[in-house]
Amino acid sequence: MRINKYLAGCGVAGRRACDKIIEEGRVKINGKVCKLGDEVKENSDAVFVDGQRVSMKSKHQYYLMNKPKGCVCTVKDDKGRKTVMDFLPAGVGRVYPVGRLDYDTEGMLILTDDGDLAFRLTHPKNEIPKTYLVRIEGTVGETELNKLRGGVELDGKTTGKSNVRIVETDKKFTKLHVTITEGKNRQVRRMFESIGKNVDFLKRIKIGDMGLGSLERGKVRKLTAEEVFYLTNI
Repeated sequence: MRINKYLAGCGVAGRRACDKIIEEGRVKINGKVCKLGDEVKENSDAVFVDGQRVSMKSKHQYYLMNKPKGCVCTVKDDKGRKTVMDFLPAGVGRVYPVGRLDYDTEGMLILTDDGDLAFRLTHPKNEIPKTYLVRIEGTVGETELNKLRGGVELDGKTTGKSNVRIVETDKKFTKLHVTITEGKNRQVRRMFESIGKNVDFLKRIKIGDMGLGSLERGKVRKLTAEEVFYLTNI
């Protein structure tokens, strides 16, 4: 298989973009910098891009959902509530949500049968940044925001540092972007509760630098090969 086709199949980029990456000398086959037109043996050659080994996309399934409020991030719910699985289109095999957004939280959710990716995105040691759009009642001052940024105590432990910035405000409400690298239960809501603020809207808008794009609330689509590559190497 031609190297550009192989890289595209790995989700590195489209073929034309892969050609440029090859021309820049960023691709090696078995330790040797390759050139346009080189062939790859899928089952035996080791291919690296910028020092990171890549391989052809597996047969795993990967989906992106814009989770709505009013459903839970489980495969089944013993209380009879609607779950995120109810929004999957017909024909989707067995997948499960990666991490959780609570019942009243909406936004970006990955569903897959790839356990390695799920572990990578959720394990605290990997510190994968996740960004939320938060709306609170009233206003908030820099002193309070700095408390959030430096970490607050939840369940007897101090949360990690977070990035918090105001994006819109008036006397009735304030909207903020909050980026955290942990995933404690109801963490963002509880962080604001710790400074006496009530969150009345919460939406995850990014995992790393990857966002929802134009995906509508309650809709689901397959991840592209490029998106899968990004998430597995973030």
